[in-house]
Amino acid sequence: MREEPRLIPCSFEYVYLARPDSIMNGISVYDARLRLGDRLADTIARHAPLGDIDVVMPIPDSSRPAAMQVARKLGIEYREGFYKNRYVGRTFIMPGQEQRAKSVKQKLNAMSSEFQGKNVLIVDDSIVRGTTSQEIVDMARAAGANSVTFTSAAPPVRYPHVYGINMPSRAELIASGRKIPEIATALGADHLIYQEVADMKSAILEGSPITELEMSCFTGEYVTGTVTPEYLEWVERNQLS
Repeated sequence: MREEPRLIPCSFEYVYLARPDSIMNGISVYDARLRLGDRLADTIARHAPLGDIDVVMPIPDSSRPAAMQVARKLGIEYREGFYKNRYVGRTFIMPGQEQRAKSVKQKLNAMSSEFQGKNVLIVDDSIVRGTTSQEIVDMARAAGANSVTFTSAAPPVRYPHVYGINMPSRAELIASGRKIPEIATALGADHLIYQEVADMKSAILEGSPITELEMSCFTGEYVTGTVTPEYLEWVERNQLS
């Protein structure tokens, strides 16, 4: 055991995995997600043609607090355009690309009355493999959206997560080795905007005595100091999902 152990919580818990009513390490998950929305709104304002956006929509449920804050801060109407089937589990951890794609269509339904002829800004909590995001963009267009701006309350997931979350392979991560415009093209979105790493960190830790977060899937910096390129290659060879 280290003589001076440090508490370094996993950022992805606050972004996506934890229940919104949780208080983890003295940090309200719900409040952290609201702050993620506040900071994302600032980034959107710098990069998106706001005058052309008609509505802000969340992907239920974990992105709802961030989407509400984006709409509030940018002064754009907030609408719920996706209906969620609560009997389908989390898609990004499901085994196999085909199963994930099938499950997205079973999990969400786009209500055409909310999309028809509109320029839609969609807020999701994160983009991992991109399967869900691609299907969501396709559904929005099929429902009649005029344009789709896709935004993520988390930064690009570019590196494997080896501390317990099933993201073992760089090849499976849509942001690995791609620039943001290339990711937008792969998703089929008109515009794509991510949260900045520094903004995510400050949003989660604001008002907390905790000073560090485990952010390896966003930065490639592994807090244990024992994750080598050779280990990552071994994980990719042996634990593909």
